[in-house]
Amino acid sequence: MIRLILVSVFLILFLIASIPIMCVEWVLKKFKPYAADISSLRIVQWAFKVVLFLAGTKITVIGEDRIPKGQAVLYIPNHQSYFDIVITYSRCPDLTGYISKDVLEKVPLLSVWMKRLYCLFLNRSDMKEGLKMILTGIDQIKRGISICIFPEGTRNPHPEDGMMPFKEGSMKMAEKTGCPIIPIAITNSHNIWESHMPFIRKCHVIVEYGEPIYIKDLEKEQRKFAGAYTQSKVQKMLEGHKKMMVAGKTHASHSQGR
Repeated sequence: MIRLILVSVFLILFLIASIPIMCVEWVLKKFKPYAADISSLRIVQWAFKVVLFLAGTKITVIGEDRIPKGQAVLYIPNHQSYFDIVITYSRCPDLTGYISKDVLEKVPLLSVWMKRLYCLFLNRSDMKEGLKMILTGIDQIKRGISICIFPEGTRNPHPEDGMMPFKEGSMKMAEKTGCPIIPIAITNSHNIWESHMPFIRKCHVIVEYGEPIYIKDLEKEQRKFAGAYTQSKVQKMLEGHKKMMVAGKTHASHSQGR
């Protein structure tokens, strides 16, 4: 329970302490927009790294050098835990907006940070609003801002049974912009919290970035079902993680392939 308390207290204090920081960032953005964006990104990444430290989460990262430099991408991870956002966002090399449930838009302070960091809010019950969100995401990618979307649509409550199907619509932003898709495989993140709520426990998580996927380079049938194709790449990485965990070859807190 102590880890849950530490994480909760830190997040509350961070959000409160960040009020004057957001004011400074707002002024800076008027004169140096990109510098303000990067500053906000690094501040939140620092906070997320502190959260992971307090939670006792150790991470093995594989293939991070596969992310293309100097261009926006569409990140496509599997989704087991709320901590997936904390883990992946803490490692984003450049500006990245996440697709989130619209309910978070109503959370004070948190929603302000999310909007500052180009997150988009999805209303699943309103198709028109969903289309508008996709168009906004396309525009952001064209402006050099990466997007991360969890194509299973929600957290998988039973990751041990395999992933839920990837929604094909989640690939539209890559299809319309031509940006690379970066599949991400995350193993064991549900054991940080979800598997034993309300306790947060020490955990070792594996995060692997796959080779970039360019929809235009796929065969016709693969292009038609780019979601399923991407899911097969994530699945292959997850299967590799199982072998690594069994063999005991992973080493925590170190990055591989950098």
